[in-house]
Amino acid sequence: MNADGWPPLYLTAATAAEIERGDGQDVIDTIEAVCTIGKDGFAGFAGEPMVLRQWQKNLLLHLFARRADGRRRFRVGLIGLPRKNGKSAIGSGLAIDGLFFDGQGAEVYSAAAEKEQARIVFGEAKRMIQAQPDLLALCEPKRDHIEVEQTNSVYRVLSAEAYSKEGLNISRALVDELHAHNTDDLWNVLTLGSAARIDPLVLAITTAGVMTDSSGNESVCYRMYRYGEAIALGLMDDPSFFFAWWGAPDGADHKDPEVWRAANPGFDDLIDPEDFESAVKRTPENEFRTKRLNQWVAARSAWFPAGAWEKCADPERTIPDGADVVLAFDGSFSNDATALVACTTGEDRFIEVAGAWLRPPDADNDWVVSIDEVEQAIRDACKRWNVIEIACDPYRWARTMQMLEAERLPIVEFPQSPQRMVPATQRFYEAVMNEQLHHSGDERLAQHVNNAVLRTDSRGSRLSKESKKSNRKIDLAVASVMAFDRAAHAKKSRARIINLNNLT
Repeated sequence: MNADGWPPLYLTAATAAEIERGDGQDVIDTIEAVCTIGKDGFAGFAGEPMVLRQWQKNLLLHLFARRADGRRRFRVGLIGLPRKNGKSAIGSGLAIDGLFFDGQGAEVYSAAAEKEQARIVFGEAKRMIQAQPDLLALCEPKRDHIEVEQTNSVYRVLSAEAYSKEGLNISRALVDELHAHNTDDLWNVLTLGSAARIDPLVLAITTAGVMTDSSGNESVCYRMYRYGEAIALGLMDDPSFFFAWWGAPDGADHKDPEVWRAANPGFDDLIDPEDFESAVKRTPENEFRTKRLNQWVAARSAWFPAGAWEKCADPERTIPDGADVVLAFDGSFSNDATALVACTTGEDRFIEVAGAWLRPPDADNDWVVSIDEVEQAIRDACKRWNVIEIACDPYRWARTMQMLEAERLPIVEFPQSPQRMVPATQRFYEAVMNEQLHHSGDERLAQHVNNAVLRTDSRGSRLSKESKKSNRKIDLAVASVMAFDRAAHAKKSRARIINLNNLT
């Protein structure tokens, strides 16, 4: 890629004659005439007119090329861009252009795996229209759709419940973050729903993700990526499929600033380079590769780089009696381990194993965790320290938690859902990589940390075993993430209480 961000890593290019016949320059003029910046940033200040970079103009010139017979060259497309390179702005501009200039009865859609995600592009387009009195006079923006009465055209938000989308007559569809779709149902409905149009366009604008979907098969986005790659390399022929993909090549060093620049066409004028320098230190490698370098990754990767956990060990230190701590409990019944971990709530958070119940290697099939022993260990920990919270996943241990709560112990439920574990895992990772967390060097905890892998899917990265059948335990690692996350919450809560007391 040249210094101006063009060409991308892969491109199904149109010919000069097709570009000359195309509508690309008209689309560019429309976007620069009516679209405005939504938030202050490196691209400019909120409310200023959007000025397309040359690589963005080149992209649109190729995308809207026309054949010798006057028809549009491309009907379906996939554009891959790392985060913060203006994906949403491009999508919003294309939606506005489709709504007002795709002829009578145009049907334009913003689609995504979840409706709230689809509303990002729709919301940007709606804001831009409301900022232009001439456009606003022609249409009526609603929460989920915008209608242009003069042309009987409509722009709507869709989510991935594809079963409810049959019967669409699509003129233009913008699919946001295709990598997040668990199935190919919506993609199939959108591409099949444009068959009756003369010049339709179904376009996905996405970052990379994991190669597999929830079923373990290749995800729809990865399949489309491989399809576009084959066309761009001349291994397959499909002149109607548009493919432009910016990203780092396989094997590139993800810590190299030159790789960052090569993978991001907006690196020099849309993105803060200092943000990359910070993010590469605090972000798991797979997450950094997908979001910042637009590279495909496997579903699992090692949690920490070699030696990172050991750097945070302080074997001479223990949590003093009476210290403010959060306890976290990750309980099993028979096969997995049961873990009890304490984490201090101060600035330099410290983790110590308060109890671990591991199935002995030679145990028979009747072996189970001693519930009485676990309950007593929790009580003993509450006597030793000032326990602010006891965070626990109630699965299989609801009775114990209810009993301890009846004893006035500070039980807080912490279900291990993706919504909780993804951000908690990220915060824990950042603390370890920045050495803002320390631990006692407990060998059992170290083993569980080393056993853990990161499972990455459309919802983010979180701790996991290598497989469901794996005998390698990770329960102490999971409890540590829970304890650290709740300790940060407890620290903030105490700070708020102190601040309120200062006001009275």
